[in-house]
Amino acid sequence: MSTSDIYNAITVNDTLLLSGQPTEDQLRDAESEQFTSVINLATYHPQRSLPDEAGLVKSLGMTYHHIPVDWGNPTVADFAKFENLMVNMPTDEKVLVHCAANFRVTAFYSLYAQKHLGWSAEQAENFRAKIWAGSDDPVWEQFIRDVGETLNG
Repeated sequence: MSTSDIYNAITVNDTLLLSGQPTEDQLRDAESEQFTSVINLATYHPQRSLPDEAGLVKSLGMTYHHIPVDWGNPTVADFAKFENLMVNMPTDEKVLVHCAANFRVTAFYSLYAQKHLGWSAEQAENFRAKIWAGSDDPVWEQFIRDVGETLNG
């Protein structure tokens, strides 16, 4: 097993992996693969979340950040917290960013990349399509549109 086996995993580069919910074993794999931080954008859900993800991550010597983004109500404040974490993350640290299925994460990361990495709206849309293709969620479509418009002036 490896972190590439995590549900809906997308390797962005050598130091960044985006994914759905990892298992306990996959978090142990992350530690053995030299990941140093885990950012979780999912809210806690008894059937889908690990019972004590924060405790496990910390016991493995990694830093844990939790920004519980409500699926039905993503906010600009949630995105700002994510953005702040990403901007201040040391560039040499390996980071695993996850939510339940990598929808929240790819949305947030693509918006972050537009603002901070010079991605075009088309690049961001193509990146999201890896996970979002065929989905239809008006709340998230509006959120992405609204935040994207502020990024594009």
